[in-house]
Amino acid sequence: MQFTTLVAFALATAASVHGAPFQKRIAQVISASTTKWEQACDTAGGGAKCNQVAVASFGTLLAAPGPCEQQNAADNMVDLAKTLNNDPNMIKFAQIFAQQPRNSPTSQSVPYCQSAPRNAELNGLFQCQFQGDNPKTFVGGTAVGGAGTIPFGMSAPINPAGSCPANPSGPIADGSQLVDITQNPGVGGATSSGTTGGSTPSSGSAAQVAASPTVAASPIAAAPSVTPSSSGGFKLTNGQNAQKLNAQFATLTAASSCTEGTNACVGGAFAQCVSGKYVTTPCGSGLTCAALPLVNSPGTSITCTTTSDALARIAATGAQGGITG
Repeated sequence: MQFTTLVAFALATAASVHGAPFQKRIAQVISASTTKWEQACDTAGGGAKCNQVAVASFGTLLAAPGPCEQQNAADNMVDLAKTLNNDPNMIKFAQIFAQQPRNSPTSQSVPYCQSAPRNAELNGLFQCQFQGDNPKTFVGGTAVGGAGTIPFGMSAPINPAGSCPANPSGPIADGSQLVDITQNPGVGGATSSGTTGGSTPSSGSAAQVAASPTVAASPIAAAPSVTPSSSGGFKLTNGQNAQKLNAQFATLTAASSCTEGTNACVGGAFAQCVSGKYVTTPCGSGLTCAALPLVNSPGTSITCTTTSDALARIAATGAQGGITG
């Protein structure tokens, strides 16, 4: 599969006021976080799976996904690397991705995952914070020391605040990509194998810690909701809502107005709304962007897939009329 080249552009972060004090949304170009991993995956022979995993992964950096979704995505990246002769570059870039700061909706620090990763290569890794994030308060108003403010396996707050093993000196500049700052994930070895299950470091120092494809739902362009039927439950509703989204996406262009932080499909490419305009990331060869129904819970997700897969997933819910209904 030919590697998709992403066009670099400046990101203007949006600000919003929710009374006092002033709060700013800190965001980034999420698609840039997996570019180097996808390139390494293509080189290793991962084919169409590279783009699918990359797109699913960078969506976890948005504000909406849970605190462990990014780690789960990094696990998926490592899983694929292990099927490709434990490709060291794929594992290295997955380790760096696991430490990329996430979007903060309120310029507060983003909570850490509180469970161990599946792969030992990710043990002791956690995300850095952006420099604009409040180091003393986490999203939701939780003070340092509260639930989710200390990485899994540690007993003391991170010192310096906002740092991570790949950048132990502190947080990184707002909107920047950790993979552009360092090629060193801050671990002892990037090619070790095996699954996790052991203990993780308990120190509060990021430098000391360093020694040791499910698609995430994401904010999407709004579509009319379908009331769940008694016979089909949420699965039918998910299929019908996916159809409505795909029909809406078919009318969009790169010039269409949008709401900051939402995702969509534009011309078959994955699109992220930045500063009121869509910025697109083309899918890999033979793939197209589509809204798909979730299987185990209400909702939809957006990802790169094949047309036949999208048709099959929607049809499996009982929804009729194909991709757009």
